[in-house]
Amino acid sequence: MIGKGRQTRDGIQINEPGAFAAMHAAGKLAARILDEVAELVFPGQTTGAIDDAIEAKVNDAHAVSATIGYRGYKHASCISVNHVVCHGIPGDKKLKDGDILNIDVTVIVDGWFGDSSRMYVAGKLNRRAERLIQITHDSLMKGIEAVKPGNTFGDIGYAIQTFVESHRMSVVRDFCGHGLGRVFHSPPNVLHYGRAGSGAVLEEGMFFTIEPMVNLGRPETKVLSDDWTAVTRDKSLSAQFEHSVGVTSNGVEIFTLSPTNRFHPTNF
Repeated sequence: MIGKGRQTRDGIQINEPGAFAAMHAAGKLAARILDEVAELVFPGQTTGAIDDAIEAKVNDAHAVSATIGYRGYKHASCISVNHVVCHGIPGDKKLKDGDILNIDVTVIVDGWFGDSSRMYVAGKLNRRAERLIQITHDSLMKGIEAVKPGNTFGDIGYAIQTFVESHRMSVVRDFCGHGLGRVFHSPPNVLHYGRAGSGAVLEEGMFFTIEPMVNLGRPETKVLSDDWTAVTRDKSLSAQFEHSVGVTSNGVEIFTLSPTNRFHPTNF
């Protein structure tokens, strides 16, 4: 039995060393499912059919979907297409050639949450979308590189923001990463922009997601009438990548690495 650990003054959970293995198990399942659904993304496919397959894979693994029933949500994934920033609801709409989409999956394995998302393309990837996806992916990795004890959460946001804006794209401010472990969302809020040296100090045993959303246009978003789907206000394309990570004694461990190196869509 893994102990409860402790909390910082900011309410951030500090997990015991044994919890890392539990998070790796949960993260590995989420990543494996995202690997396996890659072959289901093609022009003419519906996002609802992809979600049905994800739900079946979660059930086959004897795990639990964290999103089904969460605040009334009914699906095992969020699937966000083109100018949808996040929380896209799967449905009957068919993918078209050149559509880009983020698929976000969270599973519960033995009480621990594994949360990850990545980009896919239906058909042929055009150059502008390819560049957006590449910068978004690289910004996530820049943020992860800033994770080590003694650094701050502001260092993560600063690394992401400065990289993205150097390529004349924008970082979404309205949504952020979050703590996780035995709960889906907990402190801290992991901003993808900010000032170096600001925010809480990183400590060994902290678990959280980093999940930058990057727009080709302006950063502003709006939530549609379904109270879930967030879109870019200027209708520009948006992309997102997400890993769950843990702070180690000298750096970081990524819990949601792709087992078959499919985290980036050009690796399929």
